[in-house]
Amino acid sequence: MDETTPNMTNLFLQLGLDADHEAIAAFIGRHQLPGGVHIADAPYWSEGQRQFLAEQLRADARWTTVVDQLNESLHEDAVKRQTGL
Repeated sequence: MDETTPNMTNLFLQLGLDADHEAIAAFIGRHQLPGGVHIADAPYWSEGQRQFLAEQLRADARWTTVVDQLNESLHEDAVKRQTGL
């Protein structure tokens, strides 16, 4: 059984990405998504990353909350544009 604590650092490690705080912030800043693009459909994921994200959301698995947090972060610019905030 996987005992990894679901948090943003461990999600990035699970996805095979650099997981220090600066790298996470840079990734999110460089990879903002338009409002209509689902996180698992983002063009920059590998097939394995895409499958992991989609499975976690579909299964309402233990990583779901963290994947949702990443999704919100990746759509932050789109939300700001839509709401004018």
